[in-house]
Amino acid sequence: MIEVKEALEIVAANSSNLSTQKIAVKKALGYVLAETIYSPISMPPFRQSAMDGYAFIHSERHQFDIVGISQAGDHANIKLKENEAIRIFTGAYVPDRADTVVMQEHVMANESSILIAKKPEPFANVRSKGEQINAEDVVFDVNTLITPAAIGFLACLGITEITVYKKPKVAILVTGNELVKPGKKLSKGKIYESNSVMLEAALQTIGIKKVKIHTVKDNLKATKSALKSILEENDVVLISGGISVGDYDFVKEALLKNGVEELFYKINQKPGKPMFFGAKKDTLVFALPGNPASSLTNFYIYVYPAIKNRMGFSNTHLPKIVRKLNSAIENKTGKTLFLKALYDEKNVTILDGQSSAMLNSFAIANGLVIVPQDVENIKKGQLVTILPID
Repeated sequence: MIEVKEALEIVAANSSNLSTQKIAVKKALGYVLAETIYSPISMPPFRQSAMDGYAFIHSERHQFDIVGISQAGDHANIKLKENEAIRIFTGAYVPDRADTVVMQEHVMANESSILIAKKPEPFANVRSKGEQINAEDVVFDVNTLITPAAIGFLACLGITEITVYKKPKVAILVTGNELVKPGKKLSKGKIYESNSVMLEAALQTIGIKKVKIHTVKDNLKATKSALKSILEENDVVLISGGISVGDYDFVKEALLKNGVEELFYKINQKPGKPMFFGAKKDTLVFALPGNPASSLTNFYIYVYPAIKNRMGFSNTHLPKIVRKLNSAIENKTGKTLFLKALYDEKNVTILDGQSSAMLNSFAIANGLVIVPQDVENIKKGQLVTILPID
């Protein structure tokens, strides 16, 4: 059994980036850049009007003759004189000599001239060339997550294809004779299986949208057989249950018989002690406890950073924040505790229902309070470290 710190280090050391691929920008949502992107153009590529109004050369003058019009998409480079203005619209080209645009609401106009009732400051309402970015400037650094706004920005620069890290293929294997699929009749001795849908949802929050889910009974031969193809076809394998030391826990033996290298087994923590982490070639294996709260806790602590590493993120772990504790904590276990909690801007409250089998408290929690294994008491009002999970 190892400590949490060592387990995290082992996971990080074995969670390398996946290979890269070229992908269309419009399909890149949720991927992470594997290259630094440089802008091929300045944005805007010319001086633009930020308003519907009139472009003119700023002076003490208030009255101007209208000598033309500039609509979005035009290139009307009219040579203005100091007593002249042009009608202009948002996004349109601003003539070279014009330096200011007055809003149409601040003007009295007829067909041939305008009178500015409220004159703007010099250079007002004109977007300068390269105001957002200049040609050859860095658009995004390597390891940047592609968001909807990032897709829009790349598109407005004319970029249609980028190089990203591949997303891992992930499978979940659920073990347990007692499990029944939700929606079916629940007979005596059976419980509804929830871990697969819970873990699938957790994976979706970090951009893994396609997950293959498999089930197997508590049987060594069946478990070994199921794992053989799952290990060959996926980059990350999550296994729910069957990893403790009971008579019907066959997962560890089945993994070893399939050539999976054991990197660690069991962690000095609560909940989530009976976890196996291993690898077969480039495939990572997390055999998680069957108890739902233990399974989800270990997902956040170990699986989450491993998958983000594989996807190319530079910041892989959940962030850490500190808050004042609303009630005292006692830890006589000698283990690291991860306690379901609710925090706000100042304080944190430890929730009832900390059992590894209980999801009701997890369902309303927005953080996990970390209590180190060597800390026996934390007093009310002291600061504690929290992993946000909302």
